[in-house]
Amino acid sequence: MNRRTLLIGASALGLVAFGGGAFFLNRQRQAEAEALAAATPAVDPSLLIRPHSPSFGPADAPVTLVEFFDPSCEACRAYHPVVQEIRRQFPDQVRVVLRYTVFHEGSDEAVRILETARMQDKFEPVLDALLEQQPGWAVHGSPQLDLAWEIAGAAGLDLEKAESDKLFPGITGILNQDMADVEAAGIRQTPTFFLNGRRLENFSAESLIADVRFAVENA
Repeated sequence: MNRRTLLIGASALGLVAFGGGAFFLNRQRQAEAEALAAATPAVDPSLLIRPHSPSFGPADAPVTLVEFFDPSCEACRAYHPVVQEIRRQFPDQVRVVLRYTVFHEGSDEAVRILETARMQDKFEPVLDALLEQQPGWAVHGSPQLDLAWEIAGAAGLDLEKAESDKLFPGITGILNQDMADVEAAGIRQTPTFFLNGRRLENFSAESLIADVRFAVENA
């Protein structure tokens, strides 16, 4: 499947969970980051952010982190608290943008759940609930989408209204545009992160926060 197999050790997650502490790049890490940035061609910015893309943080923040994510992806679920920690540490300096990458069966329906939640101003609690309870509904090969809707309802989604909104042409347009951009940008796995337009490679929980901190400090 088109997803990253990810193992984050308890110590790594512990650093994030109790992350008042700073993650500073050492000189070697800084040199590697600069070399990678120089060697990696920038993707057309229009492929990374669309006016419809869900985002968190100031639109004019000096640092933008774009995540191509699949609601059914285990690695996306594992990185969700890392992204939340980034938002917590850098509320004014970082804008986080989400792009839908529906690689798994049933993920298109999960996106419709999220988009109907956004129409009701319930996007974030529904996103958190779907990812937290992902193992129950995102069964690869046999997704339990009725359960996903129930989870969203328990998180505050008006299911009756969402039922009528889920086939709204605008949501179909978002799905189509995002997957066209996924293909054009060469996204093959989730999550894929772009930091100020540059794709991050071989990242971990610690290095993702460190790279963002480096970008903030040098913005």
